[in-house]
Amino acid sequence: DMAYFREVFAKAKHIAIITGAGVSAESGVPTFRGAGGFWRKWQAQELATPEAFARNPSRVWEFYHYRREVMLSKHPNPAHIAIAECERRLSKQGRSVVVITQNIDELHRKAGTKHLLEIHGSLFKTRCTNCGNVAANYKSPICPALAGKGAPDPETEDAAIPVEGLPQCEEDGCNGLLRPHVVWFGETLDPDILTEVEKELEICDLCLVVGTSSVVYPAAMFAPQVSARGVPVAEFNMEATPATNRFRFHFPGPCGTTLPPALFLNKHDVVF
Repeated sequence: DMAYFREVFAKAKHIAIITGAGVSAESGVPTFRGAGGFWRKWQAQELATPEAFARNPSRVWEFYHYRREVMLSKHPNPAHIAIAECERRLSKQGRSVVVITQNIDELHRKAGTKHLLEIHGSLFKTRCTNCGNVAANYKSPICPALAGKGAPDPETEDAAIPVEGLPQCEEDGCNGLLRPHVVWFGETLDPDILTEVEKELEICDLCLVVGTSSVVYPAAMFAPQVSARGVPVAEFNMEATPATNRFRFHFPGPCGTTLPPALFLNKHDVVF
């Protein structure tokens, strides 16, 4: 189906690309899903909740500190780069690409993607639990008390850092406890970002679903909604998902292998 896909791709003016954990797996990013998806004795679902943070902010910050430190050593893979290059090339032709990602690792940003909607937030942003201020934060370590902490080994003891030693808000006179600016289990997505996503899905004339299991809501419904109005959807994923039979194209295999040839310049593309 690749030749047919590329014909559709060559005519598309507004392309929406929805990405999930699978697009980052080839960069060596741990997904914390499925077998072996543990940090110490816990699965992500047990740590990534407002309740877990209220109960034990030190443990939750150790988990996120570990993930931040891991991400600082990771690089975009050929799938991220193909998407960023596609956006750059098509924008010169007056065509648009938007990336709607469930990932919090910022690898799309590192690869050069400009039009990016991070629906689940970012590992490298914090939000104050007191004043609500959201700020980018690339410090390593994020605070002195977390230096060398966060080892994932099940035998590791909790650091038990007191709240005043955890990341604090730097807004004048606030000093509130910071939390990762990510959407935790049980929390709702930012309505402003959702509104932007809906606008993009309404105007897109081609949708790509890349490396997502199509089981996390509401993102799992984005592509089926597009497909329901007759827009072609192409799924790039290791295996079929619950939504595969609703889509026009399915390309199995690692995204870093399947995506670059699909998005590569072809004879129908006009370069000015």
